[in-house]
Amino acid sequence: MFSILIPTWNNLAYLKHCIHSIKAHSSLHHQIIVIVNEGVDGTIDWLKQQKIEFVHHPQNVGICVGLNSATSLISQQYVVYLNDDMYVLPHWDSTLANEILSIDHAQFMLSGTMIEPRDTGNACVLVHDFGDDLASFNEKELLEYHQASTKTDWNGASWPPVLLPTSLWKKVGGMSEEFSPGMYSDPDLSMKLWNNGVRYFKGVGASRVYHFGSKSTRKLGKNVGRQLFLNKWKITPNYFYKNYLKMGTAFIGSLPEYKQPLTAKWVHKLKQTMGK
Repeated sequence: MFSILIPTWNNLAYLKHCIHSIKAHSSLHHQIIVIVNEGVDGTIDWLKQQKIEFVHHPQNVGICVGLNSATSLISQQYVVYLNDDMYVLPHWDSTLANEILSIDHAQFMLSGTMIEPRDTGNACVLVHDFGDDLASFNEKELLEYHQASTKTDWNGASWPPVLLPTSLWKKVGGMSEEFSPGMYSDPDLSMKLWNNGVRYFKGVGASRVYHFGSKSTRKLGKNVGRQLFLNKWKITPNYFYKNYLKMGTAFIGSLPEYKQPLTAKWVHKLKQTMGK
């Protein structure tokens, strides 16, 4: 049903945990493609033993280059981007599949809903601490919470886990590699979709993953992604999320068109933000 792309960087314990959850909790059969950066921790040998497809980069190429390098291996109609420090929960995939069936076009992006142990102020996230590493992970309580809790659907799909038609992924050229290693590449992908006519960005409340919290990206040196986004699109990522995607608000269906307010005050503020 889906081609699931999972970038990993010497993070074998979390990768095993992630793939175990996919196999244990998926209702449908999926293609799994792992993008291995370095892989000096035994990742490649393990993937070969498990007969899981992978792309190998001897050096860490980051998320953008890595995801794009797996495009030629995608065999399914829909592509999912998942982090290796995520643990998918029961029916995560069938819930997304049902959403696809309810949409009568191929111009959409869906996101699952993350459960995270720390409150970062993100309205799209369910906050509940079931452990911030594998040693403290409480699977039993997490599964009980998942079954008992509810989350309404929300506007603004953008970050993983994300799902979109493979045709759309290829049309926009996947991730923009100028954002390597990857900071702010998520809103950039959403903006590319927006500029290609996509207005259906839905966060699905019933499709859940537990996110341990950037176990790989913490090791990366952060790029100047926010400034890159601003220079490229002439608005900030936060402005795009709030005014275009209406991120985190109750889902309303296809989003309305948005026109930037070309007032003297707004232009002055933009120039200040860009340092001009």
